[in-house]
Amino acid sequence: MSEKFQASVQHRGDVSYVKLGGVIDEDNDLGDLVDKIPTGTAVIDLGEIERINSCGVRDWVNWLSKLENNGTRSVLVECSPAIVAQINLVNNFTGSGVVKSFYVPYFCPECDEEKVLLVEATDMGPPPHEPPTCRCDECDLVMDFDDMPDSYFAFLSNQRKLAETEKINGAMRDLGRGSDAASGKSKIRPRASQPNLSAGSKPGSQPSVPSLPSIQRTSTQPTAAQYQPGKPPMSPSLKPSGPYATAPASRPPGMLPSGGHPSVQGNPFGYAPPLPSSISARAPSRGNALVFVLIAVLLAAIGVLAYLVLTK
Repeated sequence: MSEKFQASVQHRGDVSYVKLGGVIDEDNDLGDLVDKIPTGTAVIDLGEIERINSCGVRDWVNWLSKLENNGTRSVLVECSPAIVAQINLVNNFTGSGVVKSFYVPYFCPECDEEKVLLVEATDMGPPPHEPPTCRCDECDLVMDFDDMPDSYFAFLSNQRKLAETEKINGAMRDLGRGSDAASGKSKIRPRASQPNLSAGSKPGSQPSVPSLPSIQRTSTQPTAAQYQPGKPPMSPSLKPSGPYATAPASRPPGMLPSGGHPSVQGNPFGYAPPLPSSISARAPSRGNALVFVLIAVLLAAIGVLAYLVLTK
């Protein structure tokens, strides 16, 4: 089994619960699952599928076709946004199967967080389809739908009616899944500006839609306010205190560190707090010394050449 692709199969009567996760690309192992799924109903959980490329779409469609030829009916549950995008793009992506539930993406501009909300297809009603209201877990404000409603919910217009709903829900409960939409359960995914690539995935395989970008970003790198080229890094120990507490954190233009002496013109405060010797007195870098040596050698060579030319 590929490290990028995970799959498991459980059975309850004539219902098979197929859990897929990771990446569906050219290295998938969907073909190995055909013999593990008997005739009946296959409930395929796609909530953990991060992305699927063109090769993965081809293998997916062929795999569903083989299941249907064996007399297996497919029901897709917890379809991730990457899967929903392919359902809307590829006409036969679901084969003769039905989408029971899927995730709807939201974004909170106040908290910079994203959430995906699990929704039952039957709860969306007739078109035009509008995203359900979703509140941010942090600030409790109504979140923005992170897509275009007309395109994201397009597949619902051609949605087939799901038969034996209670039988499928019962099998899912027995297998430890249950119906999360009825309880309003949602999933939180980290926000990322780039796809959430699994270990070993190929950089050339791009996601079908941008990954749900993240709960708040954290970084250990200094920000622009903490560090600027040519200026000493700011830290709590270097902040002005006492009579200089009103001075801005960054040095005004024209104000130079002077080790405790009045600064040059341009300092509206008239005084620069002393800096530690490790910052104010720095030795020339090794790179600058090398430049000076090279210039000296060059000048010496020019002088020797001029002497040879003039003495001929």
